[in-house]
Amino acid sequence: MSEWCNMLPQEWYKYVNQEVKVTTRDKQQHEGWVFTVDPVSASVVLVTFLEKGGAFVMVVLGHAVRDVQILRGGDDEIASRLRSLFMPAGCQAFTSQKLKERKENLHAWLEKNRIPVTDEGDVLQVANVLTIGAPYGAEQCTSSNEIILARVQSLVESNPGTESQQ
Repeated sequence: MSEWCNMLPQEWYKYVNQEVKVTTRDKQQHEGWVFTVDPVSASVVLVTFLEKGGAFVMVVLGHAVRDVQILRGGDDEIASRLRSLFMPAGCQAFTSQKLKERKENLHAWLEKNRIPVTDEGDVLQVANVLTIGAPYGAEQCTSSNEIILARVQSLVESNPGTESQQ
């Protein structure tokens, strides 16, 4: 078992969004930006951005890692590019402050429309039959009552204070 596999997740975290050179036990070297390190297998997910757009993704299995050397530090732009690769089309990443604003805005909108709503931490609970999770759009509404679901989704979509997610 290598030192790499015995590291704690907090130690691996310092490699995320950094450009690294990974040397394996068989002396192969792989370079790229670290998207994440799997905490169970210690496998490293490396991303290499291609000149013509797109990216090449490689997973170096944790048991094969001999050494990881940081070549260059990443910035917010690199972190954003890495996240966008693994996010479904049309999704946006929201800051915690933006999510809080969206939740508060939707809560006020529902109350204005006389819909009973309570704040239950990360979700809004509507009349004890529907929940709305982050990022608080119509797609995040869940309920077993399809009539209520459709009506609340329609109301959420009509909220003038929330920009479209698409």
